[in-house]
Amino acid sequence: MNKTDIEWTDFTWNPVTGCLHGCPYCYARGTARRFYTPEIGFSPHFWPERIGEPGRRRKPAKIFVTSMGDLFGDWVPGNWWREVFDAVRQSPHHTFQFLTKNPRRLKEMNPWPDNCWAGVTATDQGMFDVAVRHLKEVSVGTKFVSAEPLLGPIRIKEDPGLDWLIIGAQTGRRPMQPLNAWVDDLVADAHCWGIKIFCKDNLEACSIREWPV
Repeated sequence: MNKTDIEWTDFTWNPVTGCLHGCPYCYARGTARRFYTPEIGFSPHFWPERIGEPGRRRKPAKIFVTSMGDLFGDWVPGNWWREVFDAVRQSPHHTFQFLTKNPRRLKEMNPWPDNCWAGVTATDQGMFDVAVRHLKEVSVGTKFVSAEPLLGPIRIKEDPGLDWLIIGAQTGRRPMQPLNAWVDDLVADAHCWGIKIFCKDNLEACSIREWPV
């Protein structure tokens, strides 16, 4: 596990790396090219030697799982899941935060361990609506959406059943002109439905940092 600069977690844990989504704004792809061999690169890869890392840390922490990939991508086999979630259950003192761009697979883990948060990335209204629809079918204690990078307006017109909403701009890019207005509207809607908000430090329009639990 690695101490991280990601503001909403303490450590990143990557027993699985690599992704096939091909997002143009992906930061992890460049990181993988720097630190992994060309044979591994950003292709999906399982690292069994990393499975025991959370259990070796006694102090409770928030742990972001698979920051360098997507554990719920269609290409990830069930035996990788079993290894990861066995380790999660063996470390009930930690909080494990999962984030995916493929929310339809999240319900395959029902019911989730009590020490897990399940999240979905949504950069625009279409992705947000899909995320909410699938998260409603997930049996997990904390549900969240990460609107990072926020690439278009998102409005919340009815109760999405979310506990938490992360909002951020695109890493390494100057914020687009409409971004502040998008953030203002999204924050107002989220508070209307009682959703806690965590704004990344790359936003000008919002400095709110709330936690779901």
